[in-house]
Amino acid sequence: MFTGIIEEMGTISSIAEGSLSAVITVQASKVLEGSQVGDSIAVNGVCLTVTSIHGGLFTADVMAETLRRSSLGSLSKGSRVNLERAMHVNGRFGGHIVSGHIDGTGTIVSKAREDNAVWVTINTDKHILKYIVEKGSVAIDGTSLTVAAVSDSDSTFSVSIIPHTGEETIILKKGAGDIVNLENDVIGKYVERLLAFKEEPANNINKNTPEITMDFLMENGF
Repeated sequence: MFTGIIEEMGTISSIAEGSLSAVITVQASKVLEGSQVGDSIAVNGVCLTVTSIHGGLFTADVMAETLRRSSLGSLSKGSRVNLERAMHVNGRFGGHIVSGHIDGTGTIVSKAREDNAVWVTINTDKHILKYIVEKGSVAIDGTSLTVAAVSDSDSTFSVSIIPHTGEETIILKKGAGDIVNLENDVIGKYVERLLAFKEEPANNINKNTPEITMDFLMENGF
């Protein structure tokens, strides 16, 4: 589990491509402190398992499904990446719940400066956009950000990047046409699944058990 608060920007040292998978080597420093083989590190928001650590570098396997779902396949030697170690149980929860399991990708449409902030507008598929809510949370390349605007008509949403976030992450180093990894807020996906799931009642289940509906969730504080 991650928080979406990026700890540092690393650099891709090498990529060994297989027929459908890959092994990436990342140069880093802070995220290697206390890390060991088997630990999880999010690379541009993708949860990867560390397979080796040596001399300021760590390696991780990237399976075919991850390459299909994320932008990791477009990385090359020298690419900068956002890095975050898995959250400690006693750590601060500064962002939001980020699993490191990417829902898909988006494409940067535009960037526009507004005083000290930069608005970034991203186009994505409707099956991802439906979970994105104004003033809700979204992880972009693993960075926890607040959604500033959503436009269903052109399948875009926008975030406003403060100077600190712009300096500490890769988002403002990308431009129009660049691909970003997107992870939706997990709560919305679970609620949708519960509302859509239909199960035949078992004989030993109390028929008076209330059905989970939108009204039921609202009445109980959700």
